[in-house]
Amino acid sequence: MIVEALGLERAEVAAVLDSLERRGKTVATAESLTSGMVCAALTDVAGASAVVRGGLVVYATDMKATLAGVDPALLRRVGAVHPEVARQLAVGARERCAADVGVGLTGVAGPSPQDGVAPGTVHVGLASSREVRVRSVVLEGDRHEVRAGAVRLALAELPVGLD
Repeated sequence: MIVEALGLERAEVAAVLDSLERRGKTVATAESLTSGMVCAALTDVAGASAVVRGGLVVYATDMKATLAGVDPALLRRVGAVHPEVARQLAVGARERCAADVGVGLTGVAGPSPQDGVAPGTVHVGLASSREVRVRSVVLEGDRHEVRAGAVRLALAELPVGLD
């Protein structure tokens, strides 16, 4: 249901899950912009329980610190939408959910800017035991299109983040 609503193919999501399972990896998310939609898309496909540990919805800025362990000083200094916040969200998801891979998402869906950051700005963090990286993009479209695009981006980056 959520997979189709996001404009994804069930086979695409199943391939991400299969990639995780083949590598013996588990995943967890800490999501702001997407408020749990990455985790929901993964668990919308049968067999997800073999690899999905859980997800944190950290929509409010203070929840990023409280639940995901993002540095409060960083949040005060740069705001909630920043590549370093995505990085710390990914690390927090990985650590707090005891997963092999953490995914962190933050951004601005719009229609208005947030803390001076333009709508469509998306930061996706990936954290494994070997590395932490962030991909930042600007997506076009309305609120729904930006959030759906952020989910698609996170799922596309997930298998790559395992190498």
